[in-house]
Amino acid sequence: MIVSLLYKVTRKLLSLPSALLRGDAAKDAELLVLRHENAVLRRQLANQVRYEPADRFWFAALSGLIPRRHWRDIFPVTPGTLLGWHRRFITAKWDYSARRRTGRPPTAAAIKNLVLRLASENRRWGHRRIQGELARLGHRIAASTVWEILHAAGIDPAPRRSGPTWREFLTAQAEGIIAADFFHIDTVFGRRLYALAFFEHGTRRLHITGVTAHPTREWTVQQARNLAADLGVRMESLRFLLRDRDGKYGDAFDAVFEAEKLDVIKSAPRAPRMNAHCERVIGSIWREVLDHVLILGEAHARQVLAAYQSHHNEHRPHQARNQLPPDAEKQPAAMDIDTHRLLRTRILGGLINEYRYAA
Repeated sequence: MIVSLLYKVTRKLLSLPSALLRGDAAKDAELLVLRHENAVLRRQLANQVRYEPADRFWFAALSGLIPRRHWRDIFPVTPGTLLGWHRRFITAKWDYSARRRTGRPPTAAAIKNLVLRLASENRRWGHRRIQGELARLGHRIAASTVWEILHAAGIDPAPRRSGPTWREFLTAQAEGIIAADFFHIDTVFGRRLYALAFFEHGTRRLHITGVTAHPTREWTVQQARNLAADLGVRMESLRFLLRDRDGKYGDAFDAVFEAEKLDVIKSAPRAPRMNAHCERVIGSIWREVLDHVLILGEAHARQVLAAYQSHHNEHRPHQARNQLPPDAEKQPAAMDIDTHRLLRTRILGGLINEYRYAA
């Protein structure tokens, strides 16, 4: 592009009125000498002369000042060659190939990473399904581009990929499971109390619906009704109720959940591991609270268990939820320890501590 511009400027400068370029007799004689010398050199060298781009440039530029009928006598090349050089320099003016790339523009690295993320998080999606999701997000790229990104990363672009991992499978199933189990509490006077706990596998929420010394079937059914009323529309996301074969449940208990379109699944006899989530949270209740508190009666037990339930759902971190409590959606913003004061909240007289930064 620069060469073509320089060539154009040179042509304009050389096209000044010929009167400015007229010389005297000495110049004419010098020109005759140079012309004759040029003819002698052409006879001796024949086809051995090689012209550099600068030579072609000047010959083509000066040709505009000399009548075409004299080109053969003056220039060391044929008129056809001279015209070819001229066409080459004019063509360079309109040549934009150096300013554009052939083919499609490259895909941004962020888009490639997004394609790979969608493929890893949705193992049954093919390249066309991923393309559709990208279009919904405002990124319109061709399905063939998605195919190439997946293929280059060693991922099969076809929709039939390997199945989910056990962790992914169990996580998907956990979203619709709520488990129930009884656990006992011995008071300071040796009286045995019973508490009914419900545990949502997906959200890790704990519900301790009641404490009684006489867990009859009617009492258990009422706890099921209370839970259904407390959950409200969240019952629609549940599909299974998991419980053991304890005689305190009964058909009326199951009917409460079946009315909400839940399937009741009973674990095998003497197989606590089939209800492992409930067993684990009950173990946490014992280790963190009941092993360290003397329970005086039903009212005291309800107060202690309600405090622990609130702590469990609102503050206690859970590994399965990326160290988030069940009722939290995201981690709080990090605070500067040097400028923010850390506050401690004592639960159950300091048996459990919760920490937060002062606002």
